[in-house]
Amino acid sequence: MDDELVERFLADGFVKIEGAFPPRVAEDCARLLWQETGYDPEDPGTWKDPVVWVPGMGQGPFAAAANSPALHEAFDLLVGEGRWQPRYGLGSFPLRFPHEEEPDDAGWHIEGSYLPEGATLWHTNLRSRERALLMLFLFSEVTEADAPTRIRVGSHLDVPAVLEPYGDEGASFMELGPKVAAASAHRPLAHATGSPGDVYLCHPFLVHAAQPNHGTRPRFMAQPPLMPKVPYDLNRPDGNYSAVEFAIRRGLTREG
Repeated sequence: MDDELVERFLADGFVKIEGAFPPRVAEDCARLLWQETGYDPEDPGTWKDPVVWVPGMGQGPFAAAANSPALHEAFDLLVGEGRWQPRYGLGSFPLRFPHEEEPDDAGWHIEGSYLPEGATLWHTNLRSRERALLMLFLFSEVTEADAPTRIRVGSHLDVPAVLEPYGDEGASFMELGPKVAAASAHRPLAHATGSPGDVYLCHPFLVHAAQPNHGTRPRFMAQPPLMPKVPYDLNRPDGNYSAVEFAIRRGLTREG
């Protein structure tokens, strides 16, 4: 299964870890997130906005969700043993509610991961500075009607060629958005659906997009980064590349 997980990650740019953390932990997290919104779970009339962003949450259930044995094993497989930093909480929660108003954040993009000195927009570079993985933690049942994240399968292989001309300085996610959208337009579409406790582990260069919630229930999810302990290296003398590094090199046609 370890080899299969890595091969799927290399080909698709993501893997879904079903039951990565217990459903009861997801329920506890969802309860705490509801408190942050100020909305009544039983009264849709209180759900005023299509998207509510909740910042970092460090309570016990979130730390437990981020540190399950299944996830740690997957991090080792994809990023490399000793090359990632444990998380003790989760952050960046886009909570999407059924709403007539269309959200304004549904464009195709890759995530920014660092803020250069003097910059106001988050950047990304070819070595995926300060981001080892993009992760999607599900805290509610998510069907195709519940605003699942849209994913362009295999798009992580299209992005390295877009990033390479920018060098180590990289570029902002706003500048890169139209370019990675065009480069990956031929890719098939997948949706990040699943059950509470499922986690999608995504290559940092996976092209993805939000969408409106046209269902009847909110979608609760976190999309935090996994942080690297050491920077990614695309020219390792010993050739001991992680799956993420190997995929970047493959995207640059340095590997088969």
